[in-house]
Amino acid sequence: MATLGVNLDHIANVRQARQTFEPDPVQFAFLAELGGANSITVHLREDRRHIQDRDIFLLRDTIKTKLNLEMAATEEMLKISKKLLPDYVTLVPEKREEITTEGGLDVKNNEKHLKKFVDNLKSSNIEVSAFIDPYNEQIISSREIGFNFIELHTGKYSDLKGEKQNVELQRIIESTYYAIDLGLVVNAGHGLNSQNVEKIASINNINELNIGHSIVARALAVGLEKAVSEMKALILKN
Repeated sequence: MATLGVNLDHIANVRQARQTFEPDPVQFAFLAELGGANSITVHLREDRRHIQDRDIFLLRDTIKTKLNLEMAATEEMLKISKKLLPDYVTLVPEKREEITTEGGLDVKNNEKHLKKFVDNLKSSNIEVSAFIDPYNEQIISSREIGFNFIELHTGKYSDLKGEKQNVELQRIIESTYYAIDLGLVVNAGHGLNSQNVEKIASINNINELNIGHSIVARALAVGLEKAVSEMKALILKN
């Protein structure tokens, strides 16, 4: 049964809109854990548009669950992650002009660079995940490089409706089974909300679902602790 990772980037977005000290994502991590979060995810971007360096180090010292650091495969982020020592790192593509992460990491066409990068992280006992689109060639390359996990990008599934969504769901299901057969642990996330999460949560052997925007949006009405507990209840129904 899948666990729930809660992404706090959008809490930091509100803070950075005014360049002030509140709301503090470190404090909100406590509420997310009270609501049942099994891990806390934050994306430290190159341009520091939301999460800041102080956030990740305070989270490392204070959260009781696991810390998942999303980051690009750059030398700056490598140095930071080896100092931070999160429970695991998720490598994601990153473009300055994007609003949110658009699509998965192209593992297949960057094997040489990523192999060296992943080996360096693993030498510090950091487990490493690749955020990828649900295609077999990306899964095969992820295994060959040595990733411990993959996180299947569910953004396309989340954007589609009706039969087209069902086709994409089937792709995710097949990719999950294929990756597990290759010995990878499978997470999933991006765009998931209370209307579409249950079908993804029902896939056998999905390890964790990482959800941020929809939980934070719901928290504006009911508070973060309750928003997390509601999402976790939907996941545990399956």
